[in-house]
Amino acid sequence: MVSKGKYVPTASRSSIVKVPKAGELVAANLRRRIITGELKPGEQLPSESELMEEFGVSRPTLREAFRVLESESTITILRGARGGAIVLEPDGSVAARYTGLLLQYQGTPLLDVYRARAEIEVSAIGLVGARRARSVAATLSEITGRGEGLSDDAAAFTRYSAEFHRAVVNGCGNSTLGVLSMILFDIVEAHNDLFTAAHSDELRTLTANRGAHSAYLKLTRLLAAADIAGAQRHWRKHLVAVEKFMVDDSETTLVEVLS
Repeated sequence: MVSKGKYVPTASRSSIVKVPKAGELVAANLRRRIITGELKPGEQLPSESELMEEFGVSRPTLREAFRVLESESTITILRGARGGAIVLEPDGSVAARYTGLLLQYQGTPLLDVYRARAEIEVSAIGLVGARRARSVAATLSEITGRGEGLSDDAAAFTRYSAEFHRAVVNGCGNSTLGVLSMILFDIVEAHNDLFTAAHSDELRTLTANRGAHSAYLKLTRLLAAADIAGAQRHWRKHLVAVEKFMVDDSETTLVEVLS
């Protein structure tokens, strides 16, 4: 409760402290080992009997911990004589699925996602800075080189475009922005696939792809010249144009894209 700018605790606020279950504690311990690299992707966890003895828990409790980790895509369970729990490399698509679910539940319009993506990319360019700009430009130049001649291949151009956009954000060196952008990119790319399948106007698509490729080349040139402000202005203008082209119905929600 807030009163005259001050926070006042209310009786409705619960004071009950939730005590983690044994399975959750075991899962947390194993998760920590995976995150710190003590347990590496592809490595098999110790046998159930070894883990039961180590943690002093029953088989059902250990399997509850496994279910928690498997739901997070932290491990996978292989059946059979040579089966067991195998460590997986962290996958951003899991976070994207949950984020997408939350945005769907809130009835978030697709337009909202495109604008958030634009803010992240423009901000990332600002964080590149003059000293890193030429290095980032070299990376983008390699990507655009591979993108030459792909404008008339919708599927190939979509993959090329996704690689370029990801490289723009990753170039800033900020891991948090990279993870956030990865979540949004997964959603945007799901829409791109639907858009490509639904729009059979080859001339319109070809024109749009050529325009996008030209925009990628210009951004690369601006960064090579260490013109960060110019690069930001150009990229925002491009992303606004992409938004208008891709989201022709501003009422479209993520339920229609991700369901």
